[in-house]
Amino acid sequence: MKPIAFLAITAIAALGITHTSPSLAKVDKNCAIDKPGDEVSYEEAQEVYECLAEKMAKGYNKGNDKKRWVNADHVRDYRDWTKASTLPANPGFHSDRFLLTFVNETGADAYTKFEEGVTMPVGTVIAKESFSINGKGKAKVGPLFIMEKAAKGASPKTGDWYYTMVSAKGKPQGINVYKACHECHSGFEDSDFLAYPVEEVRAE
Repeated sequence: MKPIAFLAITAIAALGITHTSPSLAKVDKNCAIDKPGDEVSYEEAQEVYECLAEKMAKGYNKGNDKKRWVNADHVRDYRDWTKASTLPANPGFHSDRFLLTFVNETGADAYTKFEEGVTMPVGTVIAKESFSINGKGKAKVGPLFIMEKAAKGASPKTGDWYYTMVSAKGKPQGINVYKACHECHSGFEDSDFLAYPVEEVRAE
């Protein structure tokens, strides 16, 4: 008689059942997950994102007639642009938030090469949705970050990039764009000041 373990393995193979990775941590109706943010996988972050997505879109678009210095069309349309990251990821910037990146038609081809030495075309707009997951697994929508490539010489101090952002409730955020944004981006001068999504989640 063959050992029970052998028979079980044989039966599983006959049914075409293969080993699968452990199931994802549970995300509840409040978009909380049962682990701290620094232990969340890309796939688990996607589950949280899917829970938050509708709330994000509604929040960012509140008060579009009062966006002032933020282009409301960018806020309204960015989800129709090219998705440059396949899953949300925390690159360690933007206050340790998870980011999902979109780029408009003008810049999509150049951006998604994810190369150094690139010069992005004028009119490129990049939008990054953000959310955080704290040590108790509670998720919170973060700002929508927007970068727009301006004409040469338009803003020498920021590499001719305009930086804007809106809060989770759609309010334009008044910030020192050099200290809050470009000072960090200046470390990526070889890629036209772009910090690409982490390699594991870049769109092909």
